Amino acid sequence: MRYEYILFDLDGTLTDPALGISNSIIYALKKYGIEVGERSELFKFIGPPLAESFEKYYGFSEEKANQAVEYFREYYRAQGIFENVIYDGIEELLKTLQEKHRQLLVATTKPEVFAKQILEHFAIAQYFSFIAGSNLDGTRVKKDEVIAYALESCKITDLTKTIMIGDREHDVLGAKKIGIASLGVLFGYGDRAEHEKAGADYIVERVDEIEKIVCAE
Repeated sequence: MRYEYILFDLDGTLTDPALGISNSIIYALKKYGIEVGERSELFKFIGPPLAESFEKYYGFSEEKANQAVEYFREYYRAQGIFENVIYDGIEELLKTLQEKHRQLLVATTKPEVFAKQILEHFAIAQYFSFIAGSNLDGTRVKKDEVIAYALESCKITDLTKTIMIGDREHDVLGAKKIGIASLGVLFGYGDRAEHEKAGADYIVERVDEIEKIVCAE
């Protein structure tokens, strides 16, 4: 058994949230009179903490970025949360891993309350022993903090049997900071160069490749 404890990112790993997240960002930016050209310009927001992205890509101050996150949530709560689709093969993967007695967890920087709603909506919450996310008050927003919280909550101490699966560098860097292995997926929003630069232990292109790595003897 190579890995016994498997943590999954949510956005870009279990589900494709592009429509809901981009619509929510468009809604928030309109509050500041900012029009977006191509929707694809906003896909870089998927994964990292939202406030950080508003500061990085639009030059917002910390205060302005936090207000933008509140505007984002106005749309997201009402509609954007379910403008989302589960990736093909994900439920089959989760079922197989559970049958092989792996403990599955979610570690996302998305607010925990939203993560639980999404996973329940897609009827895959049942596969996870714990769903860890950030707090709505802006705390526990860094990936390593969320991973640490998940592991502590589940009393997981054998880091050699633990792996983080995600689509962005934040997943890989967060895993490294905690001291666990990482697997980068290319069907989400990060590319191979991003994962390699961050130091991912494994990189896969397809959902069906994940089981082969985490369950290899």
